[in-house]
Amino acid sequence: MRNLEAGPPASPRRYADAPELADAVARLAGASLLVIGDATLDRYICGRLTNGAASPAVPLLAVEREVALPGGSANLVRHLTALGASVAFVSLVGDDQAGSDLTGLIGGQPRVEPWLLVEGGRATTVRTTYIAGDRQVLRADQEDAGPIQAKLAERLLRIARDAMAGTAATVLFDHGKGVLGGDLPAQLIAAAQQARRKVIAVSSEADWERYAGADLLVLGSAAAEPARVREEHGFGAVAVLRGGAGIAAIDGAGAFDCPAAASARPEGAIEDAMLATIAAGLAVGLELRLAIRLASVAADIVASRPGAATVAADSDLLRVLA
Repeated sequence: MRNLEAGPPASPRRYADAPELADAVARLAGASLLVIGDATLDRYICGRLTNGAASPAVPLLAVEREVALPGGSANLVRHLTALGASVAFVSLVGDDQAGSDLTGLIGGQPRVEPWLLVEGGRATTVRTTYIAGDRQVLRADQEDAGPIQAKLAERLLRIARDAMAGTAATVLFDHGKGVLGGDLPAQLIAAAQQARRKVIAVSSEADWERYAGADLLVLGSAAAEPARVREEHGFGAVAVLRGGAGIAAIDGAGAFDCPAAASARPEGAIEDAMLATIAAGLAVGLELRLAIRLASVAADIVASRPGAATVAADSDLLRVLA
């Protein structure tokens, strides 16, 4: 059965700019970021299929192990802390057992300062994946994707403004579950700009105008033309994460592409590692193109591993760049 939390070391490949990348890695441990977005509780129920079901049409999973991990924007936090970064995390949970479990998982991580607001009557987002051997057989989602209460949105904005003073960059990671609804992204971007903090925006929806003015917009697909999106909405740069295919981006100096090793892994399993590396790099002052090249190395490492593996700065990135 696959290991959901770790994996074997990646097989190193040659990087022509390894010395420059290694110098950049050494700076990541000094990164401090504010992450705001939707958090989910990701449950994995692992086992093996048997023929003991009452009906041949209904598969029976003999459960052998259950694992719970922080998901959504909380998974980005997990990747950032693996790189050595410190993170202030602002999100929302419901007043239910899943919310309590998720709060414990997030709060138990090193170098994380969690600010998890609780909304009465709201169901915490739970994604339950059933795995037989190495194969996903079913995923069941429970969620309340409605907008958060107005008073909670105001409190979130106050907390975020205070947290910006102690962090170098802000990541707005919108999974469409309600935390970053309405005009809250615009207010957060304005606050970050006033505090002279960089803003990285990631949205699962084609509503990029709500993040206008961010230093970097990150897209999970090439469904839109990055150059047009950048020009129309005043982004400093736009990057497209393409999983195992690497990263394409455009900034004021033009377009550029950074390939990664080919991988059959789902894109989502790789993209949070990419995003974390880019965000941590920008937080410590790396140029975008250097941060993206480093993110492609992180993608190579994660692509070689099963499950929800993260990338560590010293034992992973520095090792393959040596």
